Amino acid sequence: MLKKLPLRWWIIGLVTIGTILNYLARSTLSVAAPTLKAEFAMTTEQYSWVVLAFQATYTVMQTVAGSVLDTLGTRLGFFLFALGWALSNMAHAFATGWMSLAAFRAMLGATEAAAIPAGTKTVATWFPARERPLATSLFQMVTSVGNMIAPPLVAFCILAFNWQAAFIATGALSLAWAGLWWFGYRDPADHPRLSEGERAVIAADIASEPADKPATKGDVLRSRSFWAIAVPRFLAEPAWQTFNFFIPLYLVAVWKLDLKSIALWAWLPFLAADFGSLAAGLLPPWLMARGKSMLSSRKITMTLGALCMAGPACIGLATTPGMAIVLFCIGGFAHQMLNGALITLCSDVFDKRTVGTASGMAGTTAWIGGMLFTLLIGQSADVFGYNPLFVALAALDILGAGVLWVLLREPRAQA
Repeated sequence: MLKKLPLRWWIIGLVTIGTILNYLARSTLSVAAPTLKAEFAMTTEQYSWVVLAFQATYTVMQTVAGSVLDTLGTRLGFFLFALGWALSNMAHAFATGWMSLAAFRAMLGATEAAAIPAGTKTVATWFPARERPLATSLFQMVTSVGNMIAPPLVAFCILAFNWQAAFIATGALSLAWAGLWWFGYRDPADHPRLSEGERAVIAADIASEPADKPATKGDVLRSRSFWAIAVPRFLAEPAWQTFNFFIPLYLVAVWKLDLKSIALWAWLPFLAADFGSLAAGLLPPWLMARGKSMLSSRKITMTLGALCMAGPACIGLATTPGMAIVLFCIGGFAHQMLNGALITLCSDVFDKRTVGTASGMAGTTAWIGGMLFTLLIGQSADVFGYNPLFVALAALDILGAGVLWVLLREPRAQA
């Protein structure tokens, strides 16, 4: 059965494993945060600066990483970035205070920035348009898997050994994957195991695509479609950043949970997020089969996800930590559903020569939004609490859906 699986699905499987380990590495800090705050006597504001160091370099480097991938190719480019994030994550074990922790975090952000542009470029290179939502949802879905694995794995390392062991272990896994990528990936034109039948399927899809897709960085920036994707991602990313970096701290600050309880609860929103990613992969083809255009199917999917963000907006009504986790689960589902639609759009509307650059620039825009919201949390969470922040996240996503509908238009019919 597995031997009949087309090679492109094995390729996206390889991307999927790398994305799991990418997010496992970045999530190690959030689970270890209560321990490190006590170890280094960090305030919430100082912790927000540590998070911000990652966000700042990640934000800048997504555009750089996308250009590097388009220039060096996906194989070499992704390998170099994976090697970098593995070593950077392991270096966290040598931190001696919040400032050195922030420095290592900055290194990690700079090198992890290639993951989503590389995945998007791989999808655009290997998959026909009808399969792109599902292929994108697979590697996006496992961003949640990395977050799910982190709480029990990191808690185990801390409790059995020490906090340094958590960073060494998660970094070593990424190091092993970098080697696997180098030996396992080739573009379709160069892959020795690609059958002629599958090569023809990929080539035929490329030939059938519109010829007027933006093909240079300047074309991308001047494209209405780019801003239709980038602005909603700017508005949506704060939710995912908050879920990634602040759920454990929220559970400690509001519900006084200990490390074992966090390990028990904190992975559940990311399991729900997996189902949101799956919905982002399955709903657009279902809509297209019922007469919706490709772009409309993406826009409807994004809008439904934005509306579901009403769940975490009600976090202030929770009366138990279990109820709070349920609302976080709704938020995780909602965000990955809408974000999957937005990420897929990059491979739909941009030329394969610039899809990495376009995805990277949209990612930079998104992370600027996440970075600004992290600053807001650092300045206000200890004073006003978390509840108003979760209401704001839902409002931003609904606004993003409106922007998408206004800016993204159907392509003109070919003469």
